[in-house]
Amino acid sequence: MPNLEFKGKEFVFNHHLAIPYRPLATDAKKSIGKADVDGNLIIHGDNLLALKALLPRYAGSVDVVYIDSPYNTGKESWRYNDNVNSPAIQEWLKSNPVNSEDMLRHDKWLALMFPRLRLLQQLLAKDGVIFASIDDNELHHLRCAFDEILGEANWVGTIVWKNVTDNNPTNIASEHEYILCYAKDKTLLDKEWKSSLSEIKIRLVKIGEEFVEKYHKQTDRQAAYTEWFRENKHQLGPLDRYKYIDKGGIYTGSQSVHNPGREGYRYDVIHPVTKKPCKEPLMGYRFPLDTMKALLAEKRILFGDDETKIIELKVYAHEYEEKLPSVIELDGRVGAYELRELFPEKTKVFDNPKPVELISQLLGFTTKKNSLVLDSFAGSGTTAHAVLALNAQDGGNRRFILVECEDYADELTAERVRRVIEGVAKSKNEAIKKGTGGSFTFCTLGEELNLDKILQGKQLPDFRTLGQWLFHTATGDALAANSIEEKKQYLGVSNGRHVWLIYKPDLEFLQSPASALTRDVAKAIAAAKPGASNLVFGPAKFISNKELAAIGVEFVPLPFALYRVAKD
Repeated sequence: MPNLEFKGKEFVFNHHLAIPYRPLATDAKKSIGKADVDGNLIIHGDNLLALKALLPRYAGSVDVVYIDSPYNTGKESWRYNDNVNSPAIQEWLKSNPVNSEDMLRHDKWLALMFPRLRLLQQLLAKDGVIFASIDDNELHHLRCAFDEILGEANWVGTIVWKNVTDNNPTNIASEHEYILCYAKDKTLLDKEWKSSLSEIKIRLVKIGEEFVEKYHKQTDRQAAYTEWFRENKHQLGPLDRYKYIDKGGIYTGSQSVHNPGREGYRYDVIHPVTKKPCKEPLMGYRFPLDTMKALLAEKRILFGDDETKIIELKVYAHEYEEKLPSVIELDGRVGAYELRELFPEKTKVFDNPKPVELISQLLGFTTKKNSLVLDSFAGSGTTAHAVLALNAQDGGNRRFILVECEDYADELTAERVRRVIEGVAKSKNEAIKKGTGGSFTFCTLGEELNLDKILQGKQLPDFRTLGQWLFHTATGDALAANSIEEKKQYLGVSNGRHVWLIYKPDLEFLQSPASALTRDVAKAIAAAKPGASNLVFGPAKFISNKELAAIGVEFVPLPFALYRVAKD
């Protein structure tokens, strides 16, 4: 596979490894509900530092990532601000805002994106996917970066978002953007993404129930619905085929009884009126005869006026499942209207916000009711809005993590989510529109953890914060919060190895013999997990490595330069 080359790549290729760990600091006043770093999060801070801060808790745990990074159009003015380990490259990257006059703006953009994509790859679950919005300016570069980091074989597809009509084209009208989709491991994805989450579907099912309840005769019911359908067909989108109704609700005819592409089953299906065999599909029927008999008995087969029409399967609106399309037609200006409804007191809220429906479509196909969604370029907070809307729609418990570095993280990003949750009034005289419900915790990035400072008493993080960082640093895995047993000095298990930490946020304890690993402590640890491998972090030890090995314990002193558990 060809390699992606750009100026500064050698300095940023492993830059994500050098990023310092800064734990999340919660702000209860700016949160809704109890401050909880394991719930919904909105993080104000540089997204490279924030992604590193998330690793100890969420490495390998994020189901869906959506990012809307700078498009690098040349009309924007953004500045690279990562502290790479080279004075020369720092000067080059930070010297000027990136704009159309900068002939190396593509190189700087890639230098910005590369370490962030590396960290997002670590946060993704084994069967996780990432969506990235982009336009023609950086589409090919982003695709190459994904190919290198996630692997060309894990490209799932590219969605074309037709979002606006260009009334003043130069040569070729620019009327669309793209959404790249990559998987952590494509072989682990569901064979087919389908979504039953559709506001149109829910509305149509409800209308069908009303018609069934109101009209008793089939002819009256169908006539009334036909009139409604004719007046509202333009609003139904992909459900505009559902033009019939019976006591089971609104339905359509589907050719899914046909066998596409290869020879299927051959048998006669007799027309109920003419008593003659109906015309067969070109490649035969998809179902065996017994299945067809069951469908006929359930009155799920639709016949034409005579035997010359191929039969169809009756499919009700409540059974409808949409497939994720490769082309989405949605006016991008809708996003601005949605923000205006949430912030009626402002004339302009945010430039080019994504519509909720766009993100809802992506998440509706790729998330389950308990999925975790991450957006590290949060902007106006559309992703959180979409997650909350989906949860309200199907009773799910999806969680979101947003990261926003700009000053508006509280007054816009978090405020939007507050108003979505609690509801908002369009005017002083209007009642508050009902919100979705939910909660989130607002966070900033705390002081960088430094082990030398810890042992000098200059910085004493709590047991949980230090333990999660050490556990991830050593194993590469996330540490489940419910596995930590502070009184027992136990952190958790990774790849069959149990990890312990001898530590208290107390300088007197850390400098005393009580903080050392002794023979008795080592034996107690081995006895607690008999037959298992044990790894112990601590300030000191009063036992030889040879004796520890015989007991089944390995010791790592604090501070340490680098330690990684070897994995198969």
